[in-house]
Amino acid sequence: MNKYIDIDFAKLDIERQKRRGFSEAVFCECKTVEQLVKIYSEFHKQGQNVLGTRVSKEQAEAVQKEFENVYYNSEARTLALIKNPVEKIGEVAICTGGTGDISVAEEAAETAMFYGSNVSKYYDIGVAGIHRLFDKIDDIRRANVIIAVAGMEGALGGIITGLVDAPVIAVPTSVGYGTSLKGVSALLTMLNSCAEGMTVVNIDNGFNAGYSAAQINKKIASNKY
Repeated sequence: MNKYIDIDFAKLDIERQKRRGFSEAVFCECKTVEQLVKIYSEFHKQGQNVLGTRVSKEQAEAVQKEFENVYYNSEARTLALIKNPVEKIGEVAICTGGTGDISVAEEAAETAMFYGSNVSKYYDIGVAGIHRLFDKIDDIRRANVIIAVAGMEGALGGIITGLVDAPVIAVPTSVGYGTSLKGVSALLTMLNSCAEGMTVVNIDNGFNAGYSAAQINKKIASNKY
């Protein structure tokens, strides 16, 4: 049977690294400061890495007071406890349509790096000035996996997918005016793209994009396909 630690309000999956190859992640938005400190304390005792997402500044400061080797990215709202440094391999390219999409892209970047990928960033290269994308496309093509983050109409993912031979993960964001419907418009554009090979995650879900990209990159970089 797989083991977990029961701390009443949470059951911590301490064998996830063994089972899936990647350590635990914690969604922190709905947790109290006290709960989060206790969660990190248990993983610290186990000598395991853990990544928190949607972490507030208050939560981050409380955890950082307790432990060393805890890194907070305020833009990504991620909090990484590193007990065992992970070697970074391969490359994941992360692109955004605009500056407003960067917070979601940073969540993807921090996640991919936490799980062992090198990351290159290409921000504000959206379709309103598509020559900016073309200036960077040769660099982007060198990556094993590409993440395209865009709000408004969400066209960036389909355009990049039509220009590269690598897997593309598209992330719709909630950036946009009224009829963007808080990201639904971008989501539907990405889901209905005719560019083959593009996968779409949920609105503002940089974490899942970064996680999936790291899984794919690990397989490619390790020559396991």
